[in-house]
Formats: sequence, structure tokens, C-alpha cells
Amino acid sequence: MPTEAKQAAVAELVELFKETDTAIVSDHRGLSVADLLKVRRELRTKNIQYRVIKNRLARIAADQAGRAELVPLLSGPSAIATGGDDESSLAKGLLDATKPFDVEIRGAALNGATIDAAAVKALAALPSRDALLAQLAGGMASPLSTMASLLAAPLRDLGYGLAQLRELREQAEAA
Repeated sequence: MPTEAKQAAVAELVELFKETDTAIVSDHRGLSVADLLKVRRELRTKNIQYRVIKNRLARIAADQAGRAELVPLLSGPSAIATGGDDESSLAKGLLDATKPFDVEIRGAALNGATIDAAAVKALAALPSRDALLAQLAGGMASPLSTMASLLAAPLRDLGYGLAQLRELREQAEAA
């Protein structure tokens, strides 16, 4: 029979899995308690939680939360990272915080799909969501401003031509 503490831990994990779309699973072997505290402290500044979890309880919680994509990642000593502003910042924050400690990233559950460690590293290399949206807006605005400039060019050129004609006539009258 499960103890009340285990039931509470499962309930807490179910809530965590339901409220987040992205969870990165890593192996925490090789991290001392002091190292783990350093990693957590650094991640906390980026609004990321890093929790060491029991696989059996996490599997139960993942099933109850409808997050079956997490189950294949839960083998061996596991820690899970959640939070951040977006998927890219979560991956980048975790990789930056664990870089000095040689932590193995197993993969991530991302919007209902399981991705491997290489995909997590590629995700960390992406710019943030805001930067991508700014690039998209700039890419859309550039052709529009070019088109507006091209459409305004004949009228602008006519104005320049009329101004030069007026100057020539004024010079001719003065002479």
C-alpha cells in the first residue's frame, strides 16, 4: 500500500506534468549535493525548476496526467527540469547550468512528443520565441517597405523634376 507521502508526491508530480508542456529529463549522477544546489540556484534565476524524482512515482504521475511520452525517458537516476519562458529558454538554461558538471540529458517531452538529447541541444541553439517573432516581423516588413518605396519613387522623381524645372526657369528669367 502506498504511503501518504508517496501519494502526495504523485499528486504534486501530476499537477506539475499537467501545467507544463515541456519537461527535460536528465541523469543527475555525478552531481554532489553542493553541485545540485548550484544548478538549482542558477536555474531558479531563470524561472526553471530542477527536481530529482523517483522513476516509479514519476511513471505513475505521467500516466495519471496523460503524459505517456515521459515514460520512456524515466530510467536510471532521473531529474526533471520544467518552467522557463519557452521551450528554447528551458533547454538553453538547463544546458548552461549543467555544462560544468557533465550531466547527461536523456531527452524531453515536448508538446506530446518525445525528443532525444540531440534535439534538446538543437532546441537550445534556437533564439528565444520573442527573437524569432521579431525576425519574422522584420522579414514580413522588409518587402512591404521596399514596395512602398518603389510605389512612391515616380511621384518623388516627378517632384524633383518639377523643382529643377522651376530653378531653370528662375535662372533663365534672371539672365
